[in-house]
Amino acid sequence: MALRGDRRRLDVGRFDDERFAVMAGAGFDAAMIRGADDLKDRLGRAAYVVSGASQLDSESFEAKIKVDGTRWYKGPASCILVGNVGELFGGIEVFADAKPDDGKLEVGVLTSEGPVQLVRAAARTAIGSAEKSPFVRVTQAQSVKVKLDRKVRYELDGGDRKKVKSFEVEVEPEAITVCVP
Repeated sequence: MALRGDRRRLDVGRFDDERFAVMAGAGFDAAMIRGADDLKDRLGRAAYVVSGASQLDSESFEAKIKVDGTRWYKGPASCILVGNVGELFGGIEVFADAKPDDGKLEVGVLTSEGPVQLVRAAARTAIGSAEKSPFVRVTQAQSVKVKLDRKVRYELDGGDRKKVKSFEVEVEPEAITVCVP
């Protein structure tokens, strides 16, 4: 049986030596995903809300982020996201301008410190305007280098991984071909 439809070439991201198609993140989102794993069978998607609420008092970390070789951000962060697409589950848009075939990745840093700022940024994201939050910075890049002041957990496409103190992410343009209706 042959697959019918147009072929489309899409980018992927490479986080150190692992690849991702949707999104990679370090900090709050990775801790939330890890905490939700035990709850998903019982609560479904609500597991992420419950787990996220339990992570609200997580301590921020200091981050130095280079984008395409130039220092882009230095300061406190609670989450760093690198995405190839703009939407998470439930239609929550994180990166408004993301395109999976433009040869670029979206980069976002959540600069919030403490639960109040984190809730404000999350609420702004949930209503569809993450970039309007005073605690969110967003750009595009082909390569990203991150150094942190301590080890934090990271995730790729919703699967939590170990803790890292530094990482590099690069786009691999047109790395996969998919069949679309």
